Amino acid sequence: MLNIILSLFGLIIRIFIFFEWRYFFCGLLVLRFMIGSFIYFEGGFIYRRIGIVFDLLRYMLVYLTFWIVALMFLASVMVYNYNKFSREFSLTIGILCFFLITMFFMGDLVWLYIFFEASLIPTFFLISGWGYQPERLRARLYLFFYTIVGSLPLLLGILYLGSHISTLSFSLFSVESYEGILMCLVIIGAFLIKMPIFLFHLWLPKAHVEAPVSGSIILAGVLLKLGGYGLLRVIILFPLTLIVFGKVFLVLSLVGGVLIRFICLRQFDLKALIAYSSVVHIGLALAGMMVVGTWGHQGTLTLMLGHGLCSSGLFAGANIIYERGGTRSMLLNKGIINIFPSIVLWWFVLCVCNIAAPPSLNLLGEIRLIVTLVSWSIGVCGLLAGVSFFSAAYSIYLFAMVRHGRVLGSFGFFDIKSREFIVLILHWIPLNVIIIKSDLVFTWLYSR
Repeated sequence: MLNIILSLFGLIIRIFIFFEWRYFFCGLLVLRFMIGSFIYFEGGFIYRRIGIVFDLLRYMLVYLTFWIVALMFLASVMVYNYNKFSREFSLTIGILCFFLITMFFMGDLVWLYIFFEASLIPTFFLISGWGYQPERLRARLYLFFYTIVGSLPLLLGILYLGSHISTLSFSLFSVESYEGILMCLVIIGAFLIKMPIFLFHLWLPKAHVEAPVSGSIILAGVLLKLGGYGLLRVIILFPLTLIVFGKVFLVLSLVGGVLIRFICLRQFDLKALIAYSSVVHIGLALAGMMVVGTWGHQGTLTLMLGHGLCSSGLFAGANIIYERGGTRSMLLNKGIINIFPSIVLWWFVLCVCNIAAPPSLNLLGEIRLIVTLVSWSIGVCGLLAGVSFFSAAYSIYLFAMVRHGRVLGSFGFFDIKSREFIVLILHWIPLNVIIIKSDLVFTWLYSR
């Protein structure tokens, strides 16, 4: 297994150094569809023809990774046009893509930990090397140290867990309450920080604001899903513990979601507002997961997929405005509808999807999560109402502040490129089409 991984790693490095971004984009999309041609469904599992078994959860997240990484190259053409260390940039993205795909393929908790932490390294260099402002140095330190805080206890917990049970393979995990609250916190702590949970979320807005557009897209699209993926894998070990102690995380996520929405309503930085909205969506997904029920886990996965496409699309749209106005301030970017009316439609539909309007995946995920939480306790209705209302409020605020009003800033008056339209369209299409095949999202839980 290790020899195969190292061989693929060397091949990816050579490919990403040699070719241009156009070949990366086309190649990743072709590879994405080739994976679908080499697998078939049987009883909720996917069997590859070479004999490796992996379930629908990995299948969907691997597909999402290929899609998002391809759009990263399409949105980062300026790096190649101005030759801003384009080969190093391609190499960094290639290594990050390799770590993410390999992590999803791993069926062992130790290998998951290795590639889970390894994805931090290329992300660290991506922010520090191609970020916009000098504050990116502080942002990368926030990302690094917040991740390290949870990673060492997780490693010790995995070693301790391996010494007390016979296997660390996900397929052989048994449903049992293991070692109580302390062991549960040690195992899931790193995943909670990576999601991130409220009170441990300060690294996320800083990383998003200072990252280049490719960094923001991969952070919102895939990297925030690593914590959810890890929790969905290990949560089976602690069902009884989380039924009792998970109430703390559930209430913390919902209360934090309402508070973060007030922070969103007072933001004037375009990327900061979108980043804080990600904390809100992830908090709702975590609350549904803590109920430890079928509908909660299905809603969590659905919302993770929807958020990965919607939020990364909003960051791509924000970058289109930033490249022309030279600022992320919503006060200076007012009146875009008077200058770029063609882009307003796609910004509107992505903001609407952020509200969870039909037929987006966000709507399907939030319906299942709300039903799950109300079934768990009728007392959370007030918090859910606040979360839903203020979600619509800051999305409308985001659209109205940027698109309407009198033009105040100085823009570079060059047309919107077809490449930029394609980036937004390719975010919106799967976000609103996958709901037709939503049974894929719901089948994996019954077959794992």
